[in-house]
Amino acid sequence: MKISRRSVLACAATAPVLAAVAGSSGAANASPAPSTPGNGRAGVGFRVGVGRADVTGPVAENGMMGYSQFDQRTEGLHQRTRVRAYVFADTEDRRVVYACADTCMVFQSVHDAVLARLAAKYGPLYTESNVMLTAVHSHAACGGASHDYAYSLATLGFQPQVFDAEVDGMVEAISAAHDDLATGTLAYGRSELRDASVNRSRAAFDRNPQRDKDYYPLGIDTAMRVLRIGRGDENVGAIAWFPTHGASLTNENHLVSGDNKGAAAYFWEHDVAGVRYLDEAPGFVACFPQTNTGDMSPNLDLRPGTGPTDDEFENARIIGERQVAAAREAFDGASPLSSPVVDSRIMYLDMANQEVDGRYTGDGQPRRTAPACIGAAMAAGSTEDGPAIEIFTEGTRNPLLGALGGAEQTTPQWLADAQAPKLVLVPVGLLPPDGWVPHVLKIQILRIGEVYVVGGPAEFTIVSGLRIRRTVAEELGVPLENVIFNGYANAYSSYCTTPEEYDAQQYEGGSTLFGRNTLPAYQQGYARLAGALRDGIDVPRGPAPRDLSAFQPGFGADFPVDAPPAGRSFGDALVQPPARVEVGSRVVVEFATGHPKNNLHRGGTYLEVQRRDGGRWVRHADDGDWSTRYRWRREGPNGSVATISWDVPAGTSRGRYRILHFGDRKDPGGVVVPFTGTSAEFEI
Repeated sequence: MKISRRSVLACAATAPVLAAVAGSSGAANASPAPSTPGNGRAGVGFRVGVGRADVTGPVAENGMMGYSQFDQRTEGLHQRTRVRAYVFADTEDRRVVYACADTCMVFQSVHDAVLARLAAKYGPLYTESNVMLTAVHSHAACGGASHDYAYSLATLGFQPQVFDAEVDGMVEAISAAHDDLATGTLAYGRSELRDASVNRSRAAFDRNPQRDKDYYPLGIDTAMRVLRIGRGDENVGAIAWFPTHGASLTNENHLVSGDNKGAAAYFWEHDVAGVRYLDEAPGFVACFPQTNTGDMSPNLDLRPGTGPTDDEFENARIIGERQVAAAREAFDGASPLSSPVVDSRIMYLDMANQEVDGRYTGDGQPRRTAPACIGAAMAAGSTEDGPAIEIFTEGTRNPLLGALGGAEQTTPQWLADAQAPKLVLVPVGLLPPDGWVPHVLKIQILRIGEVYVVGGPAEFTIVSGLRIRRTVAEELGVPLENVIFNGYANAYSSYCTTPEEYDAQQYEGGSTLFGRNTLPAYQQGYARLAGALRDGIDVPRGPAPRDLSAFQPGFGADFPVDAPPAGRSFGDALVQPPARVEVGSRVVVEFATGHPKNNLHRGGTYLEVQRRDGGRWVRHADDGDWSTRYRWRREGPNGSVATISWDVPAGTSRGRYRILHFGDRKDPGGVVVPFTGTSAEFEI
């Protein structure tokens, strides 16, 4: 197995059912006050809307985001990646928007484009203040949407098709939620989940003060927190926050997927609520966003693709189903929100140059952040996950830097001192034109009734998230349990550890870009935001985030003409299914096809499994289903073959079936022409 540059391991999270109004600021595993089950009718005064859209990018020859492997390029589709959106409004028509996408990150480029599109469509109704865009952090999603060069290197630069798919999908989902807005109810619940994550950086975690470690006695965040969304007697949606990396699928996978988080959303929506994604009505909309996930991984055996099994797709399924079970427990026991108020605050911080008051630094002394630097530990990856570049190691002792010239020759001394004890590998914040990672970053708090969602633009460790939650709760004067931390929100700037964890210089510390005082700087900013929200006043917006859209080089294999295999036509079935198929077996069909970049089929499908129903054929499954896979391979300079497989699930009805492939070819004139391939019929 190739070892990823990013290491992704974490620990099981668990927490008892707990209503927001009865929340406690004590330890996560302390006995909470009992909650009153919601009846779906209380919590009145809200209007709610839900929406969903497709954000799947090119499923062939596009770099994937997360592991930063140049050779991890898309070769097909496991499940479509989607975005779920929710609009909440109060009696004064104040609104907040929450969206969660099955992507790896939300980059500043996507955030800004979505907000511009919403402004053009709705005027001042939806703004950077009241819209929060988040990602599930799937390492099996398309990359190339970022304008920040450090995050587009492995994808061979900016990829417009990925960017457009994400922006278009997010705007569509939010618009659908806007159109769906109607009187509704909200309730908040909590359960515990211990077997869906593991701590991949325990050595760093153990450096934290005892108070922090006592809050997480298992070394993991066990809380599943769920916002239940209803309308009359009907449940229309859920937001289920839980921290575990979207990295059940390894860097050897080349199929686009939402990983365990996308799987969880599918299992709740499709398997439980009966959602059919190609039907017009959205039905029940469930998302599984991240919280403080920086040191949490689904690979329970502390090796990529291992635990609970040695099959990465099976692991994604199991970790997804465990999240669904815990989320439904919290959902069923949720208590209605009694304060039908929504509100929001944002501020932009220049994280490269923050003066931090001693109140937040731990030693009482004022400190500063520094321009972004990548540490040697980031290049090493996580020891538990295996080294990414074997000549580098985690930890503060790294003899290779001396052989390479070290930080002394690549970084100004003042910056090396400011980043200590990090051994600086690349001072990315000093690279032209204005750094290769963002430094002006948005922090945000949404209020939804008694629940406060705190959005952060990085991967925060569990103790980092805890400290921010404590800061916000203290400023607001609310129970700690009422505050939810949500990482991967609105932009991306690698990691954020506690100062104590930073000193260990594990992978996460080496990836904490702005130095040892990154977290204290965030705490200071969130304290200002929370105080303003509490007092009903505004805060200055802060510096404007930089715009790098003018120069975005991108490289990729683009083939202007498609050609079928010799002696074949587009849509021909090259491999046919057997005449009879047993439940539990796999059906495989191959078709002569065109390049998938010709048409992303966003909102549609590359395939259908059809069942004979009397005199007509009806869709039984498509490329959004767990049971299907679509693989693509190149044959010769311009030829393409689509391999479609269907794992026949238990309970599949007997009858006659066939598989269709919907492809598109580009002719010599550059015109894209759709076609359909149909397999032979087979009996289940």
